[in-house]
Formats: sequence, C-alpha cells, structure tokens
Amino acid sequence: MSQFKHRWPGLIALLCLTGGLLAVGAASAASDSGAAAHIANIAATASEPAPALFLHQVPLELDAAGTAWLGTSTALVLLMTLPGLALFYGGMVRRKNVIATITQSVAAFAVVSLTWFIAGYAIAFGTNGDAGVNQYIGSLDALFLNGVTVDTAHSLLPGIPEFLWVSFQLTFAIITPALITGAFAERLKYSGMLLFTALWSVAVYAPIAHWVWGGGFLGAQGVLDFAGGAVVHVNSGVAGLVCALFLGPRKGYGVEPITAHNPVLTMIGASLLLVGWIGFNAGSAGAANGLMGVALINTLLAAAAASLAWKFVEVVYRKKWSLIGVLSGMVAGLVAITPAAGFVDPKGAVVIGLVAGPACYVSSVWLKKLLKYDDSLDAFGLHGAGGLVGALLTGVFATTAVNGLSEGANIGAQTMGLVWTILWSAVGTLIILLICKYTTGLRVSGAQETEGLDAHLHGEVLDGV
Repeated sequence: MSQFKHRWPGLIALLCLTGGLLAVGAASAASDSGAAAHIANIAATASEPAPALFLHQVPLELDAAGTAWLGTSTALVLLMTLPGLALFYGGMVRRKNVIATITQSVAAFAVVSLTWFIAGYAIAFGTNGDAGVNQYIGSLDALFLNGVTVDTAHSLLPGIPEFLWVSFQLTFAIITPALITGAFAERLKYSGMLLFTALWSVAVYAPIAHWVWGGGFLGAQGVLDFAGGAVVHVNSGVAGLVCALFLGPRKGYGVEPITAHNPVLTMIGASLLLVGWIGFNAGSAGAANGLMGVALINTLLAAAAASLAWKFVEVVYRKKWSLIGVLSGMVAGLVAITPAAGFVDPKGAVVIGLVAGPACYVSSVWLKKLLKYDDSLDAFGLHGAGGLVGALLTGVFATTAVNGLSEGANIGAQTMGLVWTILWSAVGTLIILLICKYTTGLRVSGAQETEGLDAHLHGEVLDGV
C-alpha cells in the first residue's frame, strides 16, 4: 500500500495515456470500417476517384533498384540491433546479467515496432497542414498507418513504396532506445525498461526525427545529419547519461572489479554492427547510386581509422592492445561518420575517424572517472561523444562535390542542431524517468542486483552460474 501511495500520480498519467491511445484506436477502427466500405463501393462502381493523399504522400513511381537496395538496407539495420547490439552489450556485462542485457534489445524491437505503427511514424514523417506547427511535429493523419497503401510513397523518396520507407525508418527508431540500455545495464527493472522505451520513442525520438528529417525546423535551417548523428547517437547518448545519473552507480562500482564476461561475444556483436552499418549509412542515400557508394566507403574508412586511433591512445596509457578497445574504437568511428557519410569525401571520413577514436576514449575512460558516473557500457562515451564529434566535423568537411545539400554547411548550424537535440533529449528523458519511477518503478533492489538480473527477472541463467 505504501508503494501505491508513492506511485499513484504516475499511474494516473499512465492510465490517461493508455485511454488516449485506446480512443484513437477506436476512432481509427471506425475509420478503417468506413474505408473498407468505400473501397468495396469503388470496386462495384469503378467510377469513384482515388482516395486523397496526405500532405506527405505522393503516388508511387517505382524505382526498382532503389527499392531492392532499401529493402536490403532495412534488413542490415535491423541486424544491428538483433543480434548485433544485443551481443555487443551482452559480452561486456557480468555473467549473471547477460540474458537480461540481451533481452533489453529484444524488448526495444517489440515495443518500438508497435509505437512506431501507432504514432511514431506519423509524428516523425507526417506533414502538418499548419506550416508553423509542422516545424515541430508532423501530422497525425497516418496514426496506425492509416492511409499508407501499396500505391503511396513518401514525398522524400517518391520511387520507394511507403511501407518500405516506414520499415526502414522503424529500424532506426528501434536501435536508438536500444543503445540507451547500455547506460543502465545491470540495474534496471524490465517493466521499467518497457514503459521507458514506449514513452521515449514517441515523445523524444519521433519529434527530433521530424525536426531533422521530416520537414521540421532544424532541417530547414541547414542542419546536416545524413543518417542519424544527432537523431540517433547524440539523442541516445544524452538520454543514457541522464539515465545513468538518475539511477546512480551499480552496486560495488568503483570499489570492486566489474569486468566483461565474454569479449568474444562483444567481438561478434561489433562485427555485426559494422556490417549492418552499411545499411544504416549507405541505405540512407535512398537509392542505388553514387551517393550510396561514397557513404559506404566512408563508413568503412572512418571505422578503421578510429579503431587504430583509439588503440594508439590506449597503448600509450595502458600498455595493452585490448580487444574491447579495438572494437570500441571501431564503433566510435561508425558513430562519428554517421551524420557525415553522405556529405564528405573519403579523406574527410578518415580525418573524422582519427579524431573520433581519441575523443571517445577520453569520454569513455577519463571523463567517466573524473565525474564518477556509471555509464555501464559507454552509451554516452561512444554514442554521445562520437555523435557530437561527427556532427560538428560534418560542418567542416561537407563538400558539394559529394552532395549538393552540403552548400552552406557550417559549424554554427550544426551546433544549433546539437543544442536543440541535447535539450529535448535531456528534459524529455528526465520527465519519462520520473513517470516510470512512480508507476513501474525503476531500479531492482540491492539483493536482486547482487543475485543477478538473469535469475531474478527472467528465471534463466547461463550454465555454471
């Protein structure tokens, strides 16, 4: 009863949110029934005009090659979360928390797929008829994917079926909150993680995606973000930092060794991330063309450069060439090149990688020790810091020889985009954490943390534990 007294405000908020979604769903179902009757009537009379398109839609003019490539890219980006990120994170936690950590990536896939279907896509990529409102949020026309058909395309890519565009962008929406789980690994309730992911994907991720990619004010003001430096990486990194500070450190952090139980799993996961990142960056070209080719080679070069640069710093200070260090540097390069992949040439990509490796090492190792926060798997150290470096350097190295949209690129616009992203992500994340705290609760007990989340939350353990 005492717990209920503390949590009733959050429960009321959650019930209101649920009621609102159910009301929208009921209205949508009624709309669908009317639409079905309308379609039947069209078939009977063959004389009714085609349904009106939403403002974000155009009739599909199929680009077969581009469609095939984007379908492949969608599979590659999904591979980044499952099993890529799941194994990357799972190998770095203690043995007693491996299953719980991997399950969080599975949860991100399941929860975000539904929130994207319900409202995320409409908020991020819908077009509001009020130009002033559209700067900040999309239309709600396409809630529950209403109006999306096999014959529609998004105006951004008129040659790609809209259902495929929805799916491609869904994979980005999935991996972004999945990245945040690295910040609170080994201490968060599974129920709290589910609620956090649902609210965050709609209230934080979708609006920022609209601002940059969906016709919002940041894209209109010249902010360049080819594949998600701000939208995905800075956004998730800042949210991860807020989560780490809000929850506090793991039990024994800074007192007893907390080491990776299986770096080989981390290596497998990182390798899958590398392969999947080809779809992430090269797929964001939206076509099978020259821009896709330069984004692909830039991705590989930046990852290689950052991996070596990280290792150079690490061997100077630690005298060791650790596997996790090599892999962390590689991921740092992948993160940093993400906003720049389709705007810079290969020489710029190498420089970005060479800067990102040491910068992310400093953030993951020195800054974390200096400020004494427990970002368990370096969600901010890699993704926050790497995204910041990449976004800023995009303003330096973007060239019209690669992409005409690079015209006028500058650090000022990039900084403005980052400031908005950081503020919305930080404040939104904090509010959502408070809602979760007073509804599901957030942190497991000390005894449960000592026992391990695998046994306590999931009733499963690895052999020998």
